[in-house]
Amino acid sequence: MIIDKALHGAFAGAFTRPMPKSAGAQVRYLVKQHKGSTKAVATLLGVSQRTVERYVKDQIKRPRPELAEKMAAEVRRRWQPQIRAKARKTAASSTGLVVDVRARFGFTASPGTTDDARMRHLTLALPPHHTARLLDAQDAGATDRELQRATADALGEVYFRDGDRRAHDLLVELTDIEQIQFEL
Repeated sequence: MIIDKALHGAFAGAFTRPMPKSAGAQVRYLVKQHKGSTKAVATLLGVSQRTVERYVKDQIKRPRPELAEKMAAEVRRRWQPQIRAKARKTAASSTGLVVDVRARFGFTASPGTTDDARMRHLTLALPPHHTARLLDAQDAGATDRELQRATADALGEVYFRDGDRRAHDLLVELTDIEQIQFEL
């Protein structure tokens, strides 16, 4: 879920406090978010309840790399929800997002035009209505393919069709994403 992850990362800059860094602090935060249930956190992380209890008591300090990544991702997903919601609302209604993407763009266009896919690196400001569409799709649980389609539509209108001032029937396909990043 490369686009989903990039969208979540865009709002990390809006946080007013740093996220917990140590494994123990992260697990304690997750336990607090799950109303004290170490069993729920164990299920979430895919470890035993006893392992979670050891992290809470700082008896284990260094998780294996994949568990550390999962713990950080779950904390990031839940960290400062009100601030994240405010930043999402602002982006969707007034400021939009900036997207920096390096990917293969293909086209479906009228006969006689070049429609060969090629790698491009684009950095563009997405207007609020495209940002809202992308964030609404993410909130609705869209797959990464659906998010790619929404991103391709937004980039197609903003960059390739220039707000419908040219290439009116051009459909943009976004594939082979090497890198994508969203910023407020």
